[in-house]
Amino acid sequence: MQVSVTVTMSASIKMTPAQLPPSDSLGLDQEVGSVILFFSSTLLFAFTPLWLLKGTGRCGIYSESRNRTLDLLGCCTAGVFLANFSLNMVPSYLAEMTETFSGLGVTLRFPVPEFILAIGFLLLLIIEQVILALGEQSGNHTPEKKALLVGSCVQPHLWPQGCRGKGSGVHAEVSPLSTVRVFVLVFSLSLCSVFEGLAVGLQEASGQGLDFHLALLLHKGLTAFSVAVRLTQNQLRRAAVTACLLFFSATCPLGVVLGISFKHSHTLPQYQLACSTLQGLAAGAFIYVILMEVLPHALSSSGQRISKITLLLTGFTTVTVLLLTKI
Repeated sequence: MQVSVTVTMSASIKMTPAQLPPSDSLGLDQEVGSVILFFSSTLLFAFTPLWLLKGTGRCGIYSESRNRTLDLLGCCTAGVFLANFSLNMVPSYLAEMTETFSGLGVTLRFPVPEFILAIGFLLLLIIEQVILALGEQSGNHTPEKKALLVGSCVQPHLWPQGCRGKGSGVHAEVSPLSTVRVFVLVFSLSLCSVFEGLAVGLQEASGQGLDFHLALLLHKGLTAFSVAVRLTQNQLRRAAVTACLLFFSATCPLGVVLGISFKHSHTLPQYQLACSTLQGLAAGAFIYVILMEVLPHALSSSGQRISKITLLLTGFTTVTVLLLTKI
């Protein structure tokens, strides 16, 4: 009888690990749910400006009130982008580079992370100047844009002749690089979003609090809203705007999936160095776009100066609060 009791107790102890698969299945359901939640919420925020600000007319020109509203929203999004690169993108990149070189056992005597940032900045500057030089030699800038732009309008506050909205009498030369810069902005933010999602996926097992996930959702949603406003200001065709927003909305969930798949595997330091270098180049290009495109575009037009700077500070403060909540 004693032997049978021992066998029974041993069997019950051995059966306890058999209850783990339901727990693993529950964890997998939570991970899939978080991926779907990140994608759907970001997509909702991204397409909200398209529903609120619909252009009218052949060139998609806005009415005077909508154009003014779009300018004010552009100032708020400029603050969002400014906070993103100064408080989120660059600090995260520098921390990743420090951790990577520490893992490699390398002691830096030269500011390599900052040098990579400068290379990203200069690389975009060189590419833009080459494009301008080639365009000046050919004397024609419009053919390569017709597939992406609505009519021949590039920026809503720069109205070429024949594409003027009601109440608009402004004539200005269309910037040939505004579209290139806005795509660089989307790519840089998307790459940063992938790395943020990767960190979330890697730390999913640690069980982060609801405040962290809510703050991250709001942060990605606010960034997606700002991207949509910026794309709308550039008068891109609806198909191009939709493709960019879908791409950006999918990047954070993609990073979460990659992080979950890498969670139980060991990544090589060389791989981490390559990813950090790419992140630094994108951050440098993003800084260039902020300084040369976003801020001048937001503050160049006259009127409502106090409102514009107030909204810029509002966007900056909102992202700062969300980042503090994540911490």
